[in-house]
Formats: sequence, structure tokens, C-alpha cells
Amino acid sequence: MNLDDAAALKALDTTLTSIETVVDVPKLQRSIAELSEQASAPDLWNDQDRAQQVTSALSHAQAELKRMVELRQRMDDLGVLFELADEDPDTLPEAHEELTALQGDVDALEVRTLLSGEYDAREALVTIRSEAGGVDAADFAEMLLRMYLRWSERHGYPTQVFDTSYAEEAGIKSATFQVKVPYAYGTLSVEQGTHRLVRISPFDNQGRRQTSFAGVEVVPVVETSDHVDIDDKEIRVDVYRSSGPGGQGVNTTDSAVRITHLPTGIVVSCQNERSQIQNRASAMAVLQAKLLERRRQEEKATMDALKDAGNSWGNQMRSYVLHPYQMVKDLRTNFEVGNPTAVFDGEIDPFIEAGIRWRREVEQDA
Repeated sequence: MNLDDAAALKALDTTLTSIETVVDVPKLQRSIAELSEQASAPDLWNDQDRAQQVTSALSHAQAELKRMVELRQRMDDLGVLFELADEDPDTLPEAHEELTALQGDVDALEVRTLLSGEYDAREALVTIRSEAGGVDAADFAEMLLRMYLRWSERHGYPTQVFDTSYAEEAGIKSATFQVKVPYAYGTLSVEQGTHRLVRISPFDNQGRRQTSFAGVEVVPVVETSDHVDIDDKEIRVDVYRSSGPGGQGVNTTDSAVRITHLPTGIVVSCQNERSQIQNRASAMAVLQAKLLERRRQEEKATMDALKDAGNSWGNQMRSYVLHPYQMVKDLRTNFEVGNPTAVFDGEIDPFIEAGIRWRREVEQDA
């Protein structure tokens, strides 16, 4: 084995060992044993919400352990493969190919170890809103909605769309959905901010270039231990008939629910369930999440003021350019790719990973 290959193997093994220490594999194994015991309880499904939490946590922990075990096995096998390459040089390209692939998988896992914020392990509620740009902005907001849902689908993450407000001509005014997997909030929180699209407008009969904007908000899902109390006197509940694109009725009852939190002006809606009671419960869960995030932001603002430091994030965070050239660029990390089609189809992991690393650097410098 040449010195460069030996150094690369040693560095990769060191990184993986560090990740195993942070993840704490023995602790993960104990957690799986405890969750398996809870999942086998005969009365588990008497409380369906609790049962879903347990089974989801168990599935995630088992997948995490399997991932760690497989990476370590691949690391060991790679060492053997390079030893074989010393005897049979024809196998060296295969060894280099696996080294590159394993490096990518270890790097991706390393990013996960950077998610150590108070709410990073939570599931995520994502809200997308069209901003400046008229019908192009509404169309752009719908493109972003599809992008995040495709990203979730690629990873096998379950999602639930709570509410979609369709624009009159095309696209959406807003949409809220939940990504139901641990660490979804920590992962997607770097997507928060204003996204900008530059393209030849398909809605302009003169074929002019149009710049439009859409906002992405990401908040952690509330858990029962968060104690976000909402007084009934502080909310106004309106019911209306669910509707889809073009005003087509989803059903014939006034089952959709809109809740306005009077002290803050926060408005949430839910119309995906058939029952008004279910829609109200879902809307209240979204409202609690938004109030929790508001409280977190207020606490952060207080800390920033004490440290005499402003908000380091800024607002506009990514540009999607389709004309006169093809490029998607993150304005914080400067990471960019030249294939917007793939990005809009959900290939956003490199942007997310770069954003998480950037955020950690900013936090360490603060």
C-alpha cells in the first residue's frame, strides 16, 4: 500500500472512531433494548400517540445502529481490499472507488454529530410562503414545496401536509408540512430564510426575466414536556370548507380549521383531515410549535443582546438561477452546483451538510 492510501485510510478510520464515540454505540444498544421492551408491552397501543412515538424511536435507533455497524464493517473490509491490491494491482481501482464512497458516507454521518442544539433531535414543521414576485413567487413556493417533499421521499422520511393555500393563477400562497423523523429539525433548520429564483417567467407573454422570492420557516415539533400553554381566550377558531386548486371542494362539510393566536397574530390552518376535531388538534399542534419557536427566538435575541452580537444568519440564503446561466448557490457557505433541475428534484443534501458545518463554525466563532 502506498503512503497516500495508507494516510487516507488512517484518517478515515480516525474520523469514524470519533463518530462512534460521539454516537455512543453502547448507549444506543441499551436504548434499543429499552425501546424493544416498551414496544412489546401488551397495552402499548392503548395510547396510539405513545405507541407511535415508541415504535418510531425504535425504528430510528435500529437504523442508526445498523448504519454504524455497516460503516465499521466497510472500513475493515477496505483495509483487506487494499492488502489484496498489493498482490493484485487490478483490484486497486475497486479499492479507490470504495474509499471515495466510504469517505462520502462517513462525512455525511459526521455532519449528524454536529446537531447538538436543544431542539435538533425533534421532528420538523416546515412552512413555505410566496413573497415578492406575484404569480412567479407563488409558482416558486410550490417548486420549493415539491423539492422538500422529494428530499424527504428520497430518504424514506414520512411527511404530513397540514395545509396548502393555493394562489389564484398558479402555485401556492403557503403550505405547512411535518417531517416525521428524529433530527429533522436540526437538519432542515439551515434551510430557513429567503430563497430567490431568477428565470424567464413562464407567466410573462413577453418572455422577460423575473426575480421572485419565497420564504422558508422551520420550527421543531412540540413535545408534551414543552409546556406551551395556550389560553382559550387567546385564540379565535374559524371553520370553513376545505378546498383544493381552483376552488374545487375536497369535501362538502365545514371541516377545515383556522386558529388565530390573538396576542401574537400567528395564524395556522389545517384542512387535510376529514374531521373538524382532527383538524383542530393538528392546527393546535402547529400553533404550539410556532409559539415554542417564537419563545426560542426571543431567548436567542436576549442572549445576542447580552453578547452585543446581532443575528448572524441574515435572511436571504440561496439563489436559484435558471437564466442566463444555470446555477444554485448558497449565499452563506458559497457552495454551488450547476444543475438546478436535480436540486428542485430533492438533491439538496450537499447544501444542507454545508449549511450545518457553516453554522457550527459561526457558533464556535461567536
